Amino acid sequence: MVTSPTLQTLQNEAVLHPRAVERVIAGTATSDGAGVKLTRVLTQDLQRRLDPYLMLDAFGTDRPEDYIGGFPDHPHRGFETITYMIAGRMRHRDSAGHEGLLSNGGVQWMTAGRGVIHSELPEQEDGVMEGFQLWLNLPARDKMNAPWYRDLQSSDIPEFTTADGVTARVIAGASHGITGAMARAITQPLYLDLHFSGPASFAQALPADHNAFVYVYRGSLKIDETDVPAQRMAILRNHADADGVVLQADGPARALLIAGRPLGEPIAQYGPFVMNTNEEIFQAVEDFRAGRF
Repeated sequence: MVTSPTLQTLQNEAVLHPRAVERVIAGTATSDGAGVKLTRVLTQDLQRRLDPYLMLDAFGTDRPEDYIGGFPDHPHRGFETITYMIAGRMRHRDSAGHEGLLSNGGVQWMTAGRGVIHSELPEQEDGVMEGFQLWLNLPARDKMNAPWYRDLQSSDIPEFTTADGVTARVIAGASHGITGAMARAITQPLYLDLHFSGPASFAQALPADHNAFVYVYRGSLKIDETDVPAQRMAILRNHADADGVVLQADGPARALLIAGRPLGEPIAQYGPFVMNTNEEIFQAVEDFRAGRF
């Protein structure tokens, strides 16, 4: 684990032409699983715009009735789920024989591939449960690969603090010369959890052709000339000359910075199945009903 590298070991992220904000999204209050209340921040109508990402859910409550039912057995095919827990405990089990306990600061990265049935159930009856689930698409060539799973404890996630006092947890990709816990060659995901303890700025280089967004979950940030309050997602504008993003805070704040290389492939979705054609969706439903997951 990279917990506190010296400032001399960190590399500057030179951002000369930062991205502006295209629009700010409030998300949609909904429920999923057995009645778990959440906010769907990245909705289906944004999948093309934020390719390779398909969905982002934010959940957070201290009311057990909002989460106690969890997410009983349900299927997936054709993409990856990335669950990041800020507070609470949730148990994962799936039909491929994987099992793990997700707790404070931990991540579960699951490749559904050709098909898996899994459950995510709370291992607590009171207290706060808070976290995020991100769906990352798979390229067409990998959608029917075997299911895969990795359980990352909080201590497995590299972490560093900049000279400006911003702490970054690098779940995927790389930042300031620190390589994250996960990598994907095709979609090249960047997934940072940024903690601002007070007034500060944070710069992150981004390839011009990658789609990117910021979700603020504590406090507020300013990106270019746009204020982004808590519980809002800022979609970053794509521009051929842009080389990154600069986030500025006037006080304590926390945010997710997520980016990735778009696949540019057709997206066909029916609930928990994401393929490239309707015919592949029909086959997924048939395979699930026939017990072939």
